[in-house]
Amino acid sequence: MSIATESNQHSHEITHLQQQKLYELLAYVSQNSPFYKELFAKHRIDIKNIKTLADITAIPTTAKDDLQQRNDDFLCVSRSKIVEHTSTSGTLGRPVTIALTENDLNRLAYNEYNSFLCADGSAEDTYQLMLTLDRQFMAGIAYYLGIRKIGAGIIRLGPGVPALQWETIQRLKPTAIVAVPSFILKLIQFAKDSGIDINSTSVKKAVCIGENIRNNDFTLNILGRKITESWDIKLYSTYASTEMQTAFTECGAGKGGHNQADLVIVELLDENDQQVAPGTPGEVTITTLGVEGMPLLRYKTGDICTYDDEPCICGRTTLRLSPIMGRKKQMIKFKGTTLYPPALFELLNEREEIRDFVIEVSSNDIGMDQVSLYVVPAELTDECDHRIRAYLQARLRVSPHIKYVTAEEIQKIQFSEASRKAIKFIDKRA
Repeated sequence: MSIATESNQHSHEITHLQQQKLYELLAYVSQNSPFYKELFAKHRIDIKNIKTLADITAIPTTAKDDLQQRNDDFLCVSRSKIVEHTSTSGTLGRPVTIALTENDLNRLAYNEYNSFLCADGSAEDTYQLMLTLDRQFMAGIAYYLGIRKIGAGIIRLGPGVPALQWETIQRLKPTAIVAVPSFILKLIQFAKDSGIDINSTSVKKAVCIGENIRNNDFTLNILGRKITESWDIKLYSTYASTEMQTAFTECGAGKGGHNQADLVIVELLDENDQQVAPGTPGEVTITTLGVEGMPLLRYKTGDICTYDDEPCICGRTTLRLSPIMGRKKQMIKFKGTTLYPPALFELLNEREEIRDFVIEVSSNDIGMDQVSLYVVPAELTDECDHRIRAYLQARLRVSPHIKYVTAEEIQKIQFSEASRKAIKFIDKRA
């Protein structure tokens, strides 16, 4: 059998599997979900007419506004069956609760089991978790469950505190870390300042969460390059959301996050809710498969990505997602220029003069977007200030308002009392 024939056969098997799971999902929500019962009735949708994956387009999309306004109506089980209450971080509004049953927790563990295997994990590894493991944060419990399922060791250290992270690395010798990329840069800086030879330590790979480490062509971006230029470790990017209860994780090829086709159907939609072609930006829209507590149909995540549907060199044949280009609601119109936060992050990460930052966008008195930057400079001098301003003017063609702050002040901005991860973008627009 040729590679092409084998790939086509596998693709047919995946389609058949997804169709079967879609039938089960439609029957389940039509019986148990107050929200989807009402939606089907309002739009006169007969689920018997949805016979193929293509027919799913007959169902209207669901958005975060629906989840926020009618959170309880998405629940398909009695409250006695809920074993875990998680929530979104609520960076674009009040948090949304996602309730999980015992079966959902098992599904979550299976999802991350697959993800860590995809990222070349094994039972021989020990992972140091540099992230929040409480405050209803689904990712923390997901990583923990997935690592346990592959039989690897776990060090639950939580976020921040570079000194403690390094002391623990030197003492317990983990082979891998799970961390936000910008925090890995802080680890590197601390090691340099403290005389730690990072390349002689036990850590050989990092699962990167929450921030892009690649450009849209899958080459390492500034953040990814800064890490690997100083630390000889393999980076794996992962993308997920609380609502989808599923992760898209890179394999060793680093050519996009692999879709777990038995757990989620993914569409990338344009402004008219039409599927876009490979390589064309679209909004990631997901249908969860096998979720019991709060399943979702055609849920628009707000994340803009591209996709590649060619087989990966690792042998996997499912769709792969690009890094997030931006969030639909976070698009900034600033003095005639359209910006997404990840593009600004990339610009700011590029400069040695900028040690850390937070971007804040608000509305001015005439309703236009106003961008302010809180910046920790490498040195507080006129020369450093001039280089930063000249660089931003040259790259953005506009000048945002800059306020210089200390490392302690930026820490308070990034980690408010309710935040579970460092906040780099604050949206204060009405």
